[in-house]
Amino acid sequence: MTNPPEIAVGRFRQNFNCAQSVFVAFAPQLGMDESQALKLASPFGGGVARRGQTCGAVTGALMALGLAQGAETPAGKEGAYRLGEEFLQRFESRHATILCRELLDCDISTPEGRQQAREKGAFTALCPLFVRDAAEIVQALLVKKP
Repeated sequence: MTNPPEIAVGRFRQNFNCAQSVFVAFAPQLGMDESQALKLASPFGGGVARRGQTCGAVTGALMALGLAQGAETPAGKEGAYRLGEEFLQRFESRHATILCRELLDCDISTPEGRQQAREKGAFTALCPLFVRDAAEIVQALLVKKP
């Protein structure tokens, strides 16, 4: 399967977190080993270490964009910032926010909040959508960029 959005959703359904799922869908084609990508992205799920902050699908996407177009010198970072900002605008236009706790309407930083999210099916109904959308946006931005 070479369709990054499908790969990302498939990985999420295999119980990888949202950040891992999005990042690993792009990492091999960008020169990073899958194992390294999964390790690198592992603490970013659940809005960064399950704190409900920036959505893991968003952080995974930003890591993929950085791997693809990031700077190797201090002077080159402006392009990466612009690309990241474009990603964030597109994601927010679809979902109004990049914050995990707002996307899920639950505070998953607590065991009670995670249980609430499970009970309302947020992890199975909402997260795959965020993962797919993040991967679709990255895919579109990578096609657009040289």
